Amino acid sequence: MPKTDTAKLLVEQAVSQLQAASAALATLRNEMQSLAASLPEYPVVMGMFGVGPALGLQLMAEIGDVRRFHSKKALVAFAGIDAPPYQSGQMEVRSRSISKRGSSALRRTLFLVMSIILRRSPADEPVYQFMDRKRAEGKPYRVYMMASANKFLRIYYATVKQHLDSLEA
Repeated sequence: MPKTDTAKLLVEQAVSQLQAASAALATLRNEMQSLAASLPEYPVVMGMFGVGPALGLQLMAEIGDVRRFHSKKALVAFAGIDAPPYQSGQMEVRSRSISKRGSSALRRTLFLVMSIILRRSPADEPVYQFMDRKRAEGKPYRVYMMASANKFLRIYYATVKQHLDSLEA
């Protein structure tokens, strides 16, 4: 960049805008954290492997109250990672992909959680064991990642619902 007063002014303004954006982001994160900490499922979600302070908040925000889903299949369908049927009327499908009819933000968050689980490779984690088994079967990357996300959501539904039911009892 040229070393002129105009270039220096532009850089200083850009830096001040970045600092203001960072401060606003930190304030929003703190507010989200305090709101989420007041939810009854917060300790259970934060205790799940692969879920940290950022992804846990995203999961809770995208899913909401799990009691609104009548089953774990309904939650998986809400995320859009369920497989469509093999046949419907006259159509017979040879290859199937996920339905993608649900929340794309939830699918992205689940993919990030699966990436963390894959990167850390905890041998005693059931989701990682499932993922490793699918990888050993020769499944493509996205296939075993979404299958593992499906498994993770089922575990999420069961643990959070059990925790909420125990609090009500």
